[in-house]
Amino acid sequence: MSRTIPTDRFRHLAETAVDVFIRQGYRRTQMSDIAAALGVAKGTLYLYVESKEALFDLALRNADHEHLLEVPSSLPLSTPQANETVAAAASLLAERGATPVLMAAIDAAPTGDVRTELDAIVRELYGACARNRRSIKLVDRCAADHPDIGALWFEGGREGQMALLVRYLDARPQLALGYADTSIVARIIVETIVFWSVHRHWDPHPQEVDEHAAEETVVSFVRRALIPEVDT
Repeated sequence: MSRTIPTDRFRHLAETAVDVFIRQGYRRTQMSDIAAALGVAKGTLYLYVESKEALFDLALRNADHEHLLEVPSSLPLSTPQANETVAAAASLLAERGATPVLMAAIDAAPTGDVRTELDAIVRELYGACARNRRSIKLVDRCAADHPDIGALWFEGGREGQMALLVRYLDARPQLALGYADTSIVARIIVETIVFWSVHRHWDPHPQEVDEHAAEETVVSFVRRALIPEVDT
């Protein structure tokens, strides 16, 4: 029998599931943990989802949902096939992880204003990570229990970004002068961006930092490291 579920309650379920999965990881999280975080009986969760797998699928698809999450017409959500959750994660990565500025720079002829070009690339990468920080953290935290999904981020997302940065740096010989390996430079850039845009928000002893200041500092830091003759 179909049940009427308030939209805000369904969204709160998805948000709480994300928080608990991030805090405890997939394997250690039990339905009772999420029910406790919601302040409801464990059985109430089964009005919404058929299983923990279905709840994780819901959390992954909506971890960074920008709009009001609509309640599906049929509840509870059924347990997905294993490849369905992986496919959803791949689709989200392709849609929300696109870097058109970086891609255009790789394909373009070298510009005389490499400083502005580099700033735009770092801002694009930072913004993409910041907009998807809960998804990234969720996958990072649950990768050991969902290696296929983890590989999408580690091998496709993070390493994909690093590979693109290496191509860009190699096409701009005036950048990274004096560094022995551009792949290491690219890794440092990506890890710096990911820490400040994503992981610091779950630091057990967080440093109070303004969001805009964090982004601006990372952009400036990378620029000064790669173009030391500027802003001396």
